Amino acid sequence: MMMRLALSALLIAHGVAHLVGFAVPWRLVATPDVPYRTTVLAATVDVGAAGVRIIGIAWLLAAMAFVLLGSAVLAGWSVRSPLFTLVGVSLVLCAIGWPDTRIGIGVNLLLLLLLRYLPS
Repeated sequence: MMMRLALSALLIAHGVAHLVGFAVPWRLVATPDVPYRTTVLAATVDVGAAGVRIIGIAWLLAAMAFVLLGSAVLAGWSVRSPLFTLVGVSLVLCAIGWPDTRIGIGVNLLLLLLLRYLPS
């Protein structure tokens, strides 16, 4: 039960953290730590305002999925397969947002490690 509670909390917190990837491109919040920009991949590719909004929607969907799966873990449901997929999506989003998302990459790698011990 303790492992399930900890994993659930981590998933939900990670989902909430993903909201930054939505809120900043949609200019819902302004933060000096994660400034609005239209570039991705370490500022090497400019996708424009519409491009970052589309990517922002992907961040929002991932955030909602993490919260949903975190709640499912808390309820005792088996979420191993969808969680592997979601962590993969999150890693791709973090790669796109590099270097601002380096902490997220670490959290995703931790989640992959924890998933090894999650029952199917």
